[in-house]
Formats: sequence, C-alpha cells, structure tokens
Amino acid sequence: MAETMPDLTLTDDSGEPKALADYKGKPLVLFFFPRANTPGCTKESIAFSEMLEDFKSSGAAVAGVSKDSPKKLSNFREKQDLTVDLLSDAETDLSERLGVWKEKQMYGKSFMGLERSTFLYGADGKLLRDWRKVKVKGHAEAVLEALREAA
Repeated sequence: MAETMPDLTLTDDSGEPKALADYKGKPLVLFFFPRANTPGCTKESIAFSEMLEDFKSSGAAVAGVSKDSPKKLSNFREKQDLTVDLLSDAETDLSERLGVWKEKQMYGKSFMGLERSTFLYGADGKLLRDWRKVKVKGHAEAVLEALREAA
C-alpha cells in the first residue's frame, strides 16, 4: 500500500479529469465506496456531505471514490444532494494501488469489488491514517476526529 498519495488522475462526476495532486497543500479524506445508490454507500456519502463544512474548517478536502461511471456518480450526487467530490476509478488503478480492490463473497459467489475503506492524507500527500472494512455508522465522525488530532 502506498505511504504517499498516488500521482493519478481520475474522472469526476461531471466527466472532467481530476488529478489527486490537485488536492496537495491541504489534508485529503479519500473514502472508497462499493456502489452508488446502495444503502451503505448512500449513508456514508451523506454523512461525509453533511460534515463537509467541519472538514473544510479543519482545512481538509473530502472525496468519495467508486468504480461507478461519472454519469452514475452525477446521478448519485443529484439524487442524494451530495456535496463531497465524487471520483470515478473505473479502471481501478487507484483502488488496486491502495489495496482496496478485493475478492469478495456474496451468496456463495466470488467477485471482485471495492472494500469500503478511507484514507487520510496530510497536506504533504503523506498517509496519516487508513481505515479498512469500514462500518458506516459513526465513521465520518471518527475520520474528522482523527483529522483534528493530526492537525
């Protein structure tokens, strides 16, 4: 797993390229969610959106990442009134680099998918903390607390 923010460019929900390097200079919360408009992903994205001003007041940017297409992410933003950046990792370049593209099991079948995970990077792009196999309830609050402790 990368100890510094990978130098990659993803596509945002408006279809525009977004380089992760654009976030350098301020802390970044990068949360990975398996699929837009599913219950857990919706709750998590809403929680980070509702707390976005708290993250901003601590100097941080927040971006959600999934394998969904930019169009699906755009629909997700509109339907759920989300305010965080949404980034498409359709080719799973970032997900694989950070070790969150995993084999999963459901109903006895194996498939590849995103593991719900969050990464907190400092303003210098160095990894401060990561959370794996995230449980949604209370997670955004825990990330904000870790951000404030790191400041």
